[in-house]
This record gives sequence, C-alpha cells and structure tokens, in this order.
Amino acid sequence: MSGPAAVRAGRDPGLQPERTRLAWRRTTLACAVASVLAVRTTLYGGVSAPGAVLCALCCACWLGFLLVAHRRIRALSAGGAPAAPSPLHLTAAVLCTAALAVCGAVLVLEG
Repeated sequence: MSGPAAVRAGRDPGLQPERTRLAWRRTTLACAVASVLAVRTTLYGGVSAPGAVLCALCCACWLGFLLVAHRRIRALSAGGAPAAPSPLHLTAAVLCTAALAVCGAVLVLEG
C-alpha cells in the first residue's frame, strides 16, 4: 500500500497534540492574568457596582474557559488520535475569550 492511504493508516501525529495542548494552556494562563488584572483594577479604583459586576463577569468567563480548555487538554493527553472538539465547546471558548477581552477593556477605560 502506498500513497495517501498508507500515510493515513500509519499516521504519526508527532508533536502536534502536545503543541495544541500547550497552546490551550497558554491561552488559559492569559485569561487568568486578565482576570487577576480585572480584580486588581476593580479593587484599586474603589469598588463600584458596575466594576464589581464586570469583575465577576471576568472571573466567570475565566472559569468557563478553564472548563473548556481542561476538557480539551484531557482529550489531547489521552492516547491515540484526539477527536475533533465539538462546535459547542469551541463556541464557548470563543465567547468566553471575547467577553473577557471586552470586560477588561471596559474596566481599563472606566478606571
């Protein structure tokens, strides 16, 4: 057997799953830093109701992204070829990241 079928049958993923897992971890770390900075910004400028709500929303988005990323990291760490992530999980990750960025920007502009 030769050609594309042979390549697919004996697929060697190499380091691709590990690179993807590390990318999820870096993104999770960046979200954690954004959440910590949101808490710092809220507490440093004096606690206001909108600031506290935005801070809580930042933390909730971080926790949501952490859950999605942890599931994906576990799937990538399992042996064999990892399954494709579900569209629901990818949508949740994108929405959490976007909401975290918007909340962070509002907190910075508010302060």
